[in-house]
Amino acid sequence: MTTILRIDSSSRPIAPKGSSIEGSFSRAIADRIVARLTDLKTDTNIVGRDLIAEPISHITDETIKGYYTPQEYLTAELRAATAQSDELINELRDADAIIISAPIYNFSVPSALKAWIDQVVRIGHTFEYENGQFNGLLPDRPTFLALSYGGAGYAPGGPMAPLDFFRPYLTRLLNFIGLTSTEVITVEATTAPDAKAHLERTFEQIDALISRNAE
Repeated sequence: MTTILRIDSSSRPIAPKGSSIEGSFSRAIADRIVARLTDLKTDTNIVGRDLIAEPISHITDETIKGYYTPQEYLTAELRAATAQSDELINELRDADAIIISAPIYNFSVPSALKAWIDQVVRIGHTFEYENGQFNGLLPDRPTFLALSYGGAGYAPGGPMAPLDFFRPYLTRLLNFIGLTSTEVITVEATTAPDAKAHLERTFEQIDALISRNAE
């Protein structure tokens, strides 16, 4: 069985079909990726993490102490402080493919996603520092970033590209922990009148990408 870990971080839900209210574009992209991946492999288990419906705890002083304490010296309190981190990292390790959906908020990642990041980027578990260099510890596997931008012009060379601290950050962070086979799928101008047309073009890109990778 193939396990797909899906992580959503938009504060907006998917808009109901037929609704005139726009919903989450990043979640819609993730839906399409899931649909195409399950078309290829019907024996698929989807593990969902909705970071809005079930927020991740922000790390505390005790969490940080636990990160830097050897396992044999962890107290009951430090084990409790790092328990959520252990759970989230195990989800990453167990997944055969990973989908992370997120909208750009103020040129960077949603705070809900940042809380998840701070729990999973952990020395000795998802990265190490040895012989003067950092190494990712997660085995590489297909990873998809489903990203939405309210404005246009964020693509490389665009007028808003210098303010994009979103896509480069997430891509490099995933590479840092070992997930180097990362595909970035974006939709821009989601606040524009023709936003749904932009989304449809993104859907076409997803279909082509996954079909090509399946060959």
